[in-house]
Amino acid sequence: RIMRPDDANIAGNVHGGTILKMIEEAGAIISTRHCNSQAGEPCVAALARVERTDFLSPMCIGEVANVSAEITYTSRHSVEVQVNVMSENILTGAKKVTNKATLWYVPLSLKNVNKVLEVPPIQYARQEQEDEGKKRYEEQKLDRLETKQRNGDVILPVINPEPHTVGYSQSSLIHLVGPSDCTLLGFVHGGVTMKLMDEVAGIVAARHCKTNIVTASVDAINFHEKIKKGCVITVSGRMTFTSNKSMEIEVFVDADPFVDEPRERYRAVSAFFTYVSLSKEGKPLPVPQLLTETEDEKRRFEEGKGRYLQTKAKRQAQMQQAAQQ
Repeated sequence: RIMRPDDANIAGNVHGGTILKMIEEAGAIISTRHCNSQAGEPCVAALARVERTDFLSPMCIGEVANVSAEITYTSRHSVEVQVNVMSENILTGAKKVTNKATLWYVPLSLKNVNKVLEVPPIQYARQEQEDEGKKRYEEQKLDRLETKQRNGDVILPVINPEPHTVGYSQSSLIHLVGPSDCTLLGFVHGGVTMKLMDEVAGIVAARHCKTNIVTASVDAINFHEKIKKGCVITVSGRMTFTSNKSMEIEVFVDADPFVDEPRERYRAVSAFFTYVSLSKEGKPLPVPQLLTETEDEKRRFEEGKGRYLQTKAKRQAQMQQAAQQ
């Protein structure tokens, strides 16, 4: 579809959350189609996880976004979907890849939302493809478990915080989940949640830098539990790490069931977003150093630094490999 002015951020580029929402819609369509391709109980595919997603280049208003999806692996109860996003300048015909993403879905029965159904297997061209897919499946399963175990954190307000501290830029958004946010099963679309998370992360980054900011990448987004229609969700974000040119922001979503639900608030989604600061000409600007005050903030900073260095090493290895080829 063509990108319109209401898809833009304040700098005129397409909002990162809008692209994430389109990616999830494509993944939901293809995985739901596949899971209903054989006779059996009808179902809807629910998003469980999004692997690291890099924003390779900005998409501009007036360009056409082409989102394509392909199923690359199936386990007994989950589907791996690869999604590519390409932008096209319809005046010049120029095309470029802007995003690549890997998403995991599980099929939920339309009759019983708590029932996970079996996934029809796909045919692989080579045995290596199945083996590699199984390895990715085991890795994401382990990471989801580890992430859920450290999800007890909350963000508390800070009185009169100093600039460039964690408390100064931290932000929250409260949203009542309505019918337009939900799937056929009455649970929130993963893309709706990701768009809200990107908005909060963007506010945190803008508060820290006081400049134009854009989404550079999103680390794994883990959907721990479903969010039902009628819930009030709190999307919270805080700065965890800064390098010279990038910022890592932790974002999590807590749900409060209010309608016919005696359940207490629970952690539904968590992720790390990376932003960069840009000048009016679109060139990278230095990022102010994050000032850590508490032991927890210092620990999170070091953990973020580890993720940053790991990603940087992977990118350099990929560049060297490409140069050799």
